[in-house]
Amino acid sequence: MKVFKFGGASVKSAEAFQNLVPIVQEYGGTRQLLIVVSAMGKTTNALEKVFDLAFTGHAYQEALQQIWSYHQEVAFALFPEAASPVYEQLEHLYALLQAELQAFSLLASYDKQYDQVVSFGELFASTILHHYLQQQGLLNTWTDSRKYIQTDTTWREAKVDWTWTERLIKRDLPAVLEEQLVVTQGFLGGTNNGLTTTLGREGSDFSAAIYAYCLNASGLWIWKDVAGLLNADPKHFADTVCYPEISYQETVEMAYYGASVIHPKTIKPLANKLIPLYVKSFLNPAGEGTRICDCRFAKFAPAYIIKEEQCLVSFSVKDFTFISEKNLGTIFNALSELRLKINLMQNSAISFSICTDYHQARLHRLIETLHDQFVIHYNTHLRLYTVKNYDQESIAKVIKGKDILLEQRTRTTFQVVCR
Repeated sequence: MKVFKFGGASVKSAEAFQNLVPIVQEYGGTRQLLIVVSAMGKTTNALEKVFDLAFTGHAYQEALQQIWSYHQEVAFALFPEAASPVYEQLEHLYALLQAELQAFSLLASYDKQYDQVVSFGELFASTILHHYLQQQGLLNTWTDSRKYIQTDTTWREAKVDWTWTERLIKRDLPAVLEEQLVVTQGFLGGTNNGLTTTLGREGSDFSAAIYAYCLNASGLWIWKDVAGLLNADPKHFADTVCYPEISYQETVEMAYYGASVIHPKTIKPLANKLIPLYVKSFLNPAGEGTRICDCRFAKFAPAYIIKEEQCLVSFSVKDFTFISEKNLGTIFNALSELRLKINLMQNSAISFSICTDYHQARLHRLIETLHDQFVIHYNTHLRLYTVKNYDQESIAKVIKGKDILLEQRTRTTFQVVCR
């Protein structure tokens, strides 16, 4: 039993879909394989734009038509027969998407309505993949993840009800997988009253790990446009290294600090059942890739991680008294309520600073909540550099020519916030 996850780059065009089929045939087979697919290309970003336009009362029809035309173009290239059932199903999904956009209410939750709209990217992609695999002779069943991955109503970052999710998956899918493939969506979950939730941006990796855990898979394969798990983003660093094997623990830490190859929540369910994770290239499927498993190494190449669009926020008490545990508790509680994740923190006698992802609305709400108690200063549009397993050479490489606002190091991790 295997789980494959294909990201947006691996289904961004008709050629990408065509490239995917031999990978499934050679490395997956015709049964005992569940395929999780993301939205095509940059569709999620495009749907976010449409959603924001609609929510703010601006014209969104042109942007929506561009998304629809993109999917139609790929479908036309893959399915020359006009009578193919894929067209009817895509048109049905498009009508549902239009209905969601027309039913907006400014009084309803922004995040709740976001989930109902942005989720259509995965629904479109999985529908096309299901029919294309069928056309290529790979018998498969299209499955709606919203009926299996059950969550609470923490919109845009839903928490999984593991007990109920595992029960539903084990009840229905093993029998189907005995006979054929299963195609489903990443990123999506559902509530017990039929509403759509999402698991957080880039959450398709996590979806695949949920299925692997519940099905006791022999492994999870994530197919990407890179050779494996690299020690740095090649767009920012030359001479990158691909790790042939790395531990769950190291991968979790890299994901936590912002490494984009693996979603941070992916590792825990796999590690709990010692299910190995393979990061492979769909451009070179025969390549070695990276195996993430329960292993240990004394030393390996430093990992360089960059988080863009960061915000550095500093709090000091208005009467110039020390920052106490009580003050910190107040700050932490406000951050938790506003779902602002701390990427780095540092305190002195009279101030406390955090680095967090920049969310303009959440930052303003944080200031409104705490301005009576603290003097608050902040800088936006910053970068956070993290070096795991650093040495002096790697630190010098990162800080060269940078305007550093905050610096911190532990035994194994070096971090700087820069303009």
